[in-house]
Amino acid sequence: MMSAENALPGASDRACDIAKAATAELDGHGRVVAWTRAAERLLGYPAAEILHHPAVELLAIPGDEVRVASVARWCRAGEGWGGSVAARHRDGREVQLAVQVTPVLDGAERWSVLAMEEWRVPGGGVNQLMLEPFLAHAPVGMAVLDTDLRYVWVNDVLERLIPLEQRLGKQVHEILPRLEAEAFEERMRRVLRTGSPVMDYEFRSPTYADPHQERAYSASFFGLSDPQGQRIGLWYMVIDVTERWRAQERLALLNDASVRIGSTLDVTRTAQELADVAVPALADFVAVDLLDSVLRGEEPVPGPVDSTPTLRRSGQQSVHEGCPEAVLAVGEAVQRSPSSPIARCLLKGASLVEPVLDLTTSAWVTEDPVRAAVIREFGFRSVMVAPVQARGITLGAATFFRSRRLGPFAADDVQLAEELVARAAVCVDNARRFTRERAAARVMQQNLLPHELTGGSALEVASWYFPADAPSGVGGDWFDVIPLSGARVALVVGDVVGHGINAAATMGRLRTAVRTLANLDLPPDELLARLDDLVIGLVKTHRADPAADAGSPSVASTFMGATCLYAVYDPVSRRCSMARAGHLPPLIVGPDGAVDCPDLPAGPPLGLGSLPFEAVELEPAEGSLIALYTNGLIETRDQDIEVGLSRLSGALAVPGETLKELGGNVIKTLLTGPPSDDAALLLARTHALDAQQVASWELTCDPAVVGTARGLADRQLTEWGMDALLFTTELIVSELVTNAIRHATAPITLRLIRQDVLICEVSDASSTSPRLRHARTTDEGGRGLFIVAQLTRRWGTRYTPNGKVIWTEQSLPSDAGGADEED
Repeated sequence: MMSAENALPGASDRACDIAKAATAELDGHGRVVAWTRAAERLLGYPAAEILHHPAVELLAIPGDEVRVASVARWCRAGEGWGGSVAARHRDGREVQLAVQVTPVLDGAERWSVLAMEEWRVPGGGVNQLMLEPFLAHAPVGMAVLDTDLRYVWVNDVLERLIPLEQRLGKQVHEILPRLEAEAFEERMRRVLRTGSPVMDYEFRSPTYADPHQERAYSASFFGLSDPQGQRIGLWYMVIDVTERWRAQERLALLNDASVRIGSTLDVTRTAQELADVAVPALADFVAVDLLDSVLRGEEPVPGPVDSTPTLRRSGQQSVHEGCPEAVLAVGEAVQRSPSSPIARCLLKGASLVEPVLDLTTSAWVTEDPVRAAVIREFGFRSVMVAPVQARGITLGAATFFRSRRLGPFAADDVQLAEELVARAAVCVDNARRFTRERAAARVMQQNLLPHELTGGSALEVASWYFPADAPSGVGGDWFDVIPLSGARVALVVGDVVGHGINAAATMGRLRTAVRTLANLDLPPDELLARLDDLVIGLVKTHRADPAADAGSPSVASTFMGATCLYAVYDPVSRRCSMARAGHLPPLIVGPDGAVDCPDLPAGPPLGLGSLPFEAVELEPAEGSLIALYTNGLIETRDQDIEVGLSRLSGALAVPGETLKELGGNVIKTLLTGPPSDDAALLLARTHALDAQQVASWELTCDPAVVGTARGLADRQLTEWGMDALLFTTELIVSELVTNAIRHATAPITLRLIRQDVLICEVSDASSTSPRLRHARTTDEGGRGLFIVAQLTRRWGTRYTPNGKVIWTEQSLPSDAGGADEED
């Protein structure tokens, strides 16, 4: 047996260094046949005095012969002995030794004795050599090093990793990997220098059996001192904490997933976030496939998923840049055979794992040469598929592949993947529901907004609407163009604060109310007053309703944030009357490009009922541009509204361009990115009716003037080429003028307007409106307005500051000239 002294050349020469343990050999009769210098220094006997002499005669303490004999019998019967014994020094003093006796396996009966003076601590500690038989089989790795960081002793756990003959006598950097050795040496030298232990240093290292696999360890370092307090070495303990490390990794991964998955309410983005989180922590390649109905926001059918529904690749990630192993691109349909793991997973509704992929026997691999080539090229050897399920429905499946880098999937990997996918599934389902709600809100909004706008021959109109870059993508801005009687046209723009279905529904209510009130031919200030009363009534009704949901946005709060601007343009008088309820003022752009912002009183927002609304009447030049808009077009988080208004004016001040070109210029200038609020723009270019399209006559209150009025109308229609309307127009003029003479007061005026329809108006100074009656067969009168209603497209009454106007509209014959034709 090689002595520790000979095995450690260059070790420290301290007397109590562990590397200086004494070694001797005894034959079968107990005679000393080998004696080292370390033994001589320990017990004082030179080799010449002790060789070939019975050890018990020279070394045993008087009276201890019986114990020595029992130890000898124990050694012969077994494989050795270890323990604490007292020996007699050459100078006669007693020395307490820690002794390890082992047989020499060379065919002869000889015994090797390793002895060292015990290191006792106050209170009676024991020598480490006495504990060695127990420490050698401890379940944790342990090693003893001298002050030069050379291995002196290792236990069985470390010996299984690196054989003992490769460790003993070598320094740390000669045994361990470079980075690991540097970290160990730095901490070991700190222990030797300070004497303070270093506890629980964690590190990861490849396994010796498989360099591609990593395990985690915790190392603690402690100093060794002799009885005089001098540092003679150190020892360290290594514990395999791979399970703890993996648990921490799983917890960190789940925590990371809770932060990263579900950052948006987009189904595809959420699926991609699941793949991004799982790579490389859990797998080398991950593909997330969702049902096509989920991507559309629809509710999947509960229960197992067979091969009927279409799956689409919604997200994928790889440890290789660009996902070269992906057979499909995001958005493509997934073809799945009945034998594939994803098909079996969806049908069963549970996770499926193939720990080891066999390219020769796995049917789902061999039946697809492309898939087999990818698996072979990238070394995939383990696959796991987990269903994406939330709230009792299956949304799709997530497939995880591993190569040799991570090894096969185990039970704890399945549990981690299922929890990860379950968290992502809730986010996917939330995004799906949001997609459905947003689609419904957008459909509702599209149905509530006008699809086609026309200003007739009075206005040329164009409009733009951009929903906010908000989660709902739906807001409460609206605009409208409403044809009125007498060739007039109403322009309206409004804004309901907020987004989502509530704002869109409120917008629909207000737009319908404005159209209804506009048909009453109310002036702008009176229309806004009626609209304000309507809003106040709705608010009161909601507050009085005990069933109102206190947790949802109230009608009151929604209506209180509504603004509106209403304008009426008359192409005959070329005047425009407008009023606003807290809305932004319009811009009037002259034919020369000059921009004017009229001084229009702001008025309170709808629903306050505190201040009156004031109307202003303007007379823009023919060909002028009226621009109505909402604040989302000119106001941003980092831009004041005045700056936006100035930019809008500059974008509109371009004479000679079409409305489409002007609108495109505005959008390009102001909406450089998705708007933070809804943005609406309504442009209207004015046109005036020339004198040849309008004919007007003042009439007296003499009943005989009815015939004169018919004659005037006949001659004008003949001049316009509308002979086909002579008969019906005579009846209409006769009835309206007769009613004015009988029931109203002078002055009476008859006016004909040739536009895209033929308009007949009779005005008087009375504010009494005629009523349509159903006369009995015996009545002599009461059928006039009924006849008028049958002969016209529509008819009605509007009030003026001086009385009222009864008007009718008739469709033009196909061969009659329209409003845009010249005589």
